[in-house]
Amino acid sequence: MKIAFIGQKGIPAKDGGVEKQAERLALSLKLLDQEILVYNRKKYWPDSKNEFKGIKIISKPFINTKNLASITHNFLATIDVCFRKVDIVHFHGVGPSLLIFIVKLFKPKVKVISTLHSFDYDNDKWGRFARLMLKMGEKSMAKWADKVIVLTPITKEYFKNKYNKEAILIPNGVEIPEYPGNDLLKNWNLEKDSYILSVSRIIKLKGVQYLIEAFKNIETDKKLVIVGEGEYKQELESLAVGDDRIIFTNNQNGDNLKHLFANAYLFTQTSKMEGLSISLLEAMSYSLPCLVSDIEANLQTTNNLSYSFKSQNINSLEHKLKEILNTDKEKLKNMGEKLKNSVKENYESLAIAKETLNLYRSLLI
Repeated sequence: MKIAFIGQKGIPAKDGGVEKQAERLALSLKLLDQEILVYNRKKYWPDSKNEFKGIKIISKPFINTKNLASITHNFLATIDVCFRKVDIVHFHGVGPSLLIFIVKLFKPKVKVISTLHSFDYDNDKWGRFARLMLKMGEKSMAKWADKVIVLTPITKEYFKNKYNKEAILIPNGVEIPEYPGNDLLKNWNLEKDSYILSVSRIIKLKGVQYLIEAFKNIETDKKLVIVGEGEYKQELESLAVGDDRIIFTNNQNGDNLKHLFANAYLFTQTSKMEGLSISLLEAMSYSLPCLVSDIEANLQTTNNLSYSFKSQNINSLEHKLKEILNTDKEKLKNMGEKLKNSVKENYESLAIAKETLNLYRSLLI
């Protein structure tokens, strides 16, 4: 079977949950003997890639502005795929799904899957017109996609109530890692269990501002390591001025990110809104105890096994951080093991890929 992915910035992923999930799913499907092609934004990597671990990469240009980058790249990718022999086109996200009709018009026999990763139109960075387009993209996936994948039960319920259609619940997947060691921590003058970790895009929606405010009020020799980049980073750096315990690492991937996950004392996920957080799943896979905002998506992801605080509430977050820092280490270790077992049971990447492949095959019968 030949499957095309449209909607991600590119692979191998440098940042972003959609990119990481697209990469993992593509690699897992390749292991299942499927032929995968992925559309990258041109110059997503400085050196032009046309192949990654057996996956074909097709790079397309785009207009490099906030509002036009995604839609222009995905438009060119969608036009291109109409001239290729493929069985499945898989759109990732509500924005790219605005273009599904093009495939259905010019390649009516090709089956289209769309994944609703998150409600992107709730992101503060978008203006009124962009939000309207993103909402239209969601309506487009409901109208034109042969099947829609959602990541959480709450999104499945939303889709049913909003569009009177049954979406298919297939969550994101992660691999169960081996301990990579801690030698790369020297890059930031860190030691094992010496820091609290946050990994996300640096946008208001991720709530890292609440984490910084709460952490500054706590007396501890632990550090706070914030991994990621985004348009809100300068404001967060200003907020952290005066507290040299707070470390910004920019985006990290590969071995650097593995070492940061594997050796943290605690992982925090402070988002105001989420679909299914890849970074949270990754933290769970490393047996990390987790503290999450009490939005329903986070509580479902952790199966209520993690610590939680009232979303957007600095006092609640500060109180929970203090509680955890005074908690017996063995209790935290037990929590981490339970979270890892939950990943094994519900979010293992190859099992998720097999479920996705079965969905593809059901459309081709």
